[in-house]
Amino acid sequence: MELIRGIHNIKPWHQGCVLSIGNFDGVHLGHQAVLRGLVEQARRLGVPACVMVFEPQPQELFAGHDAPPRLTRLREKYAQLARLGIDRLLCVRFTAGFAAQSPDDFIRGLLVDKLGVRFLVVGDDFRFGRNRGGDFRLLTQAGRAFDFEVVSTRSWRMENRRVSSTLIRKALAEDRLDDAARMLGRPFSLCGRVAHGAKLGRTIGFPTANVALKRRVIPVAGVYAVELKLGKQRYPGVANIGHKPTVNGTKALLEVHLFDFSGEIYGEQVEVELCHKLRNEQKFASFALLKEQIQRDAASARKWFGLAVSEPNGM
Repeated sequence: MELIRGIHNIKPWHQGCVLSIGNFDGVHLGHQAVLRGLVEQARRLGVPACVMVFEPQPQELFAGHDAPPRLTRLREKYAQLARLGIDRLLCVRFTAGFAAQSPDDFIRGLLVDKLGVRFLVVGDDFRFGRNRGGDFRLLTQAGRAFDFEVVSTRSWRMENRRVSSTLIRKALAEDRLDDAARMLGRPFSLCGRVAHGAKLGRTIGFPTANVALKRRVIPVAGVYAVELKLGKQRYPGVANIGHKPTVNGTKALLEVHLFDFSGEIYGEQVEVELCHKLRNEQKFASFALLKEQIQRDAASARKWFGLAVSEPNGM
């Protein structure tokens, strides 16, 4: 799948496509249903299937740290869209200037002149342009004027509930990992590169892989039984997601202790699937008490995976 970073990188040969615009946060089952339809339409018309997303997401620009936590970063979103057969991902830098352009400039300048849209799929609540003046009705009128069809994404229901990123965030916040996985079509996971940390875990026999999350807000927190995916290999372990209050941490971290593992994975890009929540994050009165709790957490996670409970061998 081709990644086009920024409107300035749209080339003349990118003219002609079917397009869907949105955050696609999580690329959940509702998104997947829409995007499979988009790909089918692209194949019928003989043009590429293109998805437009914004970085940062609009709410992140306008609400800052009060914006909803992301389910997926751009890298993860790219991988999920590629699996669905999308041909091009256009990532538009979302700035105050871009948001302030007129709706007509967005339609004519971007959709028509640069992309040559033949078929457009958006939510019927999609708003764009200065003062959010552009809407589905305006797009439909533009479609008639510039000869492209506009259709609305339909609510995709599961067990009589609408599948949405908001509902998935709510399920994660309430520790309903199975519900979140059903709506996503896969277990919820966090991705990042393994970085060097303070290595405090080594001093108590629990070395950890510190995964750089690079997110403003994390949608989950606490201690989990997890599986770390590295290439085609999967390794069970226990993870803490949070701010490490016992050692006065301030930045959200993902720390994973892998069971019976002795390899070197610094610098590797990994995916960590959350399998089962063990407890909420808490502050302990001493490092010794924290060590005792970590031992209990590791034992609980081993039991959940059906592994023998034993002292960890290191990493």
